[in-house]
Amino acid sequence: MKNQLKNIILFICVFTFAKVSAQTNQDSTKVYKKRVLETTEVDFLSSYYTQSGDNAAVSGGIGTEALTDVTGTIIVAIPLNDDDVLTIDAGVSAYTSASSSNVGPFDGAQPADPFVASSGASSSDVWTNLTASYSHSSDDRNNIWSAKASVSSEYDYFSAGVGGSYTKLFNEKNTEVSVNGNVYIDTWSAIYPTELRPFFGGNGINNSLFTQNTITGNANYSPRFTPFANEGRNSYSLGFGFSQILHKNVQGSLALDFVQQQGLLSTPFQRVYFADVADSFIDNFQLADAVERLPDARFKVAVGGRLNWYLNETFTVRTFYRYYFDDWGINSHTASIEVPIKLTNKFTLYPSYRFYNQTAADYFAPANENLSTADFYTSDFDLSEYSANQFGFGVSYTDIFTNAHIWKFGLKSIDLKFYQYDRDTTFSSSIITAGFKFVMD
Repeated sequence: MKNQLKNIILFICVFTFAKVSAQTNQDSTKVYKKRVLETTEVDFLSSYYTQSGDNAAVSGGIGTEALTDVTGTIIVAIPLNDDDVLTIDAGVSAYTSASSSNVGPFDGAQPADPFVASSGASSSDVWTNLTASYSHSSDDRNNIWSAKASVSSEYDYFSAGVGGSYTKLFNEKNTEVSVNGNVYIDTWSAIYPTELRPFFGGNGINNSLFTQNTITGNANYSPRFTPFANEGRNSYSLGFGFSQILHKNVQGSLALDFVQQQGLLSTPFQRVYFADVADSFIDNFQLADAVERLPDARFKVAVGGRLNWYLNETFTVRTFYRYYFDDWGINSHTASIEVPIKLTNKFTLYPSYRFYNQTAADYFAPANENLSTADFYTSDFDLSEYSANQFGFGVSYTDIFTNAHIWKFGLKSIDLKFYQYDRDTTFSSSIITAGFKFVMD
């Protein structure tokens, strides 16, 4: 009996030891997994943008391009668990535009003039956007999947989009490859210049606009106008990325992007004036001979690269270059440099410079130089040949300990930036941006 009891006790001890040993071995193989996002983060972004110029596409390549825009955006990133993050991005942009006000230049009390803003309904608009994205990271953080959906809307335009991406890290996370794709389904609610509307389903030259105003120049005003039959536009994009740590202080990346667009790629309210048609005016405003007509398909390709060099604890150099071309005849080059200067652990300065130039689209000509016999034509100077320079300066404040608080959120960083952009045409613009990042305690 004693021997049997000893054997039972021995068996229990051996079993217990084996179980504990096995558990210990299993636990020793577990790797600590850091959460992708430790806590909820909230970004508040805002900007104030203003521009000027004398080549408004709304008035056929002549006239004021004055515009101001105020934008506010909130981005909330929520960790669902160790591996998954949900991000909600909501934004509103409100603008007033002397240029777009001249879609209806005869609404105001003063004489119509392409260089004077009209008081019509088209002088302002509000754009809204909502994007939701979801990302999942593998346990070893070497594989990242993401998906997103978005909607945006303004007075004459609505867009819905979906997209996704996959990123793979390997070589001890020194190498990264990625692929992403997006689809956007857009719909116009076409708005045409005021003087063209009576010539489709209206009484033409007998409309009150013409009978109550004096047409100077060519009194036999007869525009070439037919509304667009298709008011939809689809855009498909596919992008590939490659990033490599070349040295402990140097990182490089390459990107290749393809975009295919189909549908209404013309802007319905942008006028065109023909060289072979006599000019007609009401007051000081030239009446449209037609609206912009562009092909219903466009294929774009962009290839670029970045090289970031960490010089020391104070200076970093970030460079970028991109070459772009499309089947409308545009070729462009973009080059930029930014040199972050870390003054202290909390403050960093961001001086930057960007250069851009492009060739003109096959269908572009300035005001009164397009021909009525052409299939496609535009006087939008965004599609012209030009060069541009942009100078920027920013300052960033970072508080890794988030000493400042608003309710349950600590202030993590503040970013302020200013950019001045000038083309070798008459166009120039400036923008001030501000960003505030908060983290939940």
